[in-house]
Amino acid sequence: MNNEVETVEADVLIIGAGGAGMRAAISVNDAGLKPVMVTKSLLGKAHTVMAEGGIACALGNVDPKDNWMVHYGDIIEEGVYISNWKMAEILGKEAPDRVLELERYGALFDRTPDGRIMQRAFGAHTYRRLAHIGDRTGLELIKTLEDQVLHRNIPFYDEMYIVDLIRKDNKIIGAYGIKMNTGKTFVFRAKSVVIATGGSGRVYKVTSNSWESTGDGIGMAYRAGVILRDMEMIQFHPTGMVYPPGVKGLLVTEGVRGEGGILLNSKGERYMLKYSPQKKELDARDVVARANYKEIMEGRGTEHGGVYLDISQKGADFIKHKLPAMYQQFLEFAGVDITKEKMEVAPTVHYMMGGIEVDAETERTNLENLFAAGEVASGLHGANRLGGNSLADILVFGKRAGDSAVNYARSSKFEDIPEEEIEKIRAYVMHFFKEDGKNPYDLIDRLTTCMSENVGIMRDEEHLQKAIKIIKDLKEEFKEVGTKGGVRYNHGLLGCLELGNMLVSCEAIATCASMRKESRGAHARSDFPKKDPAWKANIITYMDEQGNMNFEVKPAAEMPEEYKAYVKPEVYE
Repeated sequence: MNNEVETVEADVLIIGAGGAGMRAAISVNDAGLKPVMVTKSLLGKAHTVMAEGGIACALGNVDPKDNWMVHYGDIIEEGVYISNWKMAEILGKEAPDRVLELERYGALFDRTPDGRIMQRAFGAHTYRRLAHIGDRTGLELIKTLEDQVLHRNIPFYDEMYIVDLIRKDNKIIGAYGIKMNTGKTFVFRAKSVVIATGGSGRVYKVTSNSWESTGDGIGMAYRAGVILRDMEMIQFHPTGMVYPPGVKGLLVTEGVRGEGGILLNSKGERYMLKYSPQKKELDARDVVARANYKEIMEGRGTEHGGVYLDISQKGADFIKHKLPAMYQQFLEFAGVDITKEKMEVAPTVHYMMGGIEVDAETERTNLENLFAAGEVASGLHGANRLGGNSLADILVFGKRAGDSAVNYARSSKFEDIPEEEIEKIRAYVMHFFKEDGKNPYDLIDRLTTCMSENVGIMRDEEHLQKAIKIIKDLKEEFKEVGTKGGVRYNHGLLGCLELGNMLVSCEAIATCASMRKESRGAHARSDFPKKDPAWKANIITYMDEQGNMNFEVKPAAEMPEEYKAYVKPEVYE
């Protein structure tokens, strides 16, 4: 690794180029400031494309009774009353505008017969609310925003791995990155920074998340002194592919159930009639995922360890029109024609409700010029995310994070980055180059196995304590990992860097899960099967001055009295 460093200046540095990052960059550019985007992957290849079913927004095009207040109530109820109520209000009010804006940008939404944006049903939404483009909504969103970014000539650096943020006092003054395809070092100077790096789904063995989702934004923010929130809350999507092994966990969109797909066990029983007689397959994701898990665990699963999802009764023309990606996915990967045959599916890790704690209106973290948006940010979804709210989230809060970063940057100035800070991070990177280092991917395999076996869809104290011990042991072993060769195209180095961030997420997830002695939303414990009013609270995680991970429990903020009319009262058994 040579000592040459290229310095790049940006009014706003945006780390991550998925939907939230690109929407933030558009806001910065259109305000007349200079954004710079960096992405670990390639532009247009972000995990956003995996959100297939639609964008939740109360347009009322199909069900005229829908409005932001109903959407707000659905968010709070499915978040099991620990969501940030203000973020829920903002999303409910602003999602329609962001969807119509996306349409003006050129997104080709499916249409009602009279030409308006079509909306489909999704689990736990009171009304048909999801604006969609077949079952490729995330791809259309990302390509539409990418087109806007390219036409604005917004600077971006792809295959750029940000190793760490650089902090001075209570703000971030820059970031240190390595361009993995060249091995060159970059230092980014910025007046304000937006983190939009997605979640940590790859800390589990079976996940719908793409390879980038290793919690890099969470790790770098935590080390910089940022507060995390609700890290125990991991959403298991009810339906991921179960075979062939190479695609195990790959998402099967909720749109299949939204368009009429039903779940069956190996006996041919439609078991959701038992678990959720009213909402059936369209109940909240945590409810359906646990039902699928229980059927499999009790011996009523399929040959490959799943359950059946069947939409063949809707007919070939309907399926190929409404769900073209699912039709192709199963035909090409599994040799299954879903117009005639059942799909085999099982729960898969899909989304993190936990992440960086942000202010509801500005998306600012506890550092004065650091903002976060998208899956990496926490607050909106509480204990369980509604399907379709992730794409609404990145549009609404990506824009707000960009606007807020602009407001800060306009009254700020560039800070000089001390050479010793650059050398400290360089030394951290270089210490991984050793002849006898442990293979980081061996540790990653053990870590993901640990999380899947001990911090999964059903949890208990014995397994959580086992996980915490394994994670702490792996933290010690992490000191011995290493790689050979140079920096350029070195996947061993990438594994070392990612592992450090994955360990941060895993320790927080497992410890918070052990602390929360109840079952709430996506967090289900067999030893504490009921919801507890004492735990209508959020757990925050932060690093102390000695470098240790600390935790605090804070009661969930109460919404205004007038908003309580939009929400069903919380019920405890």
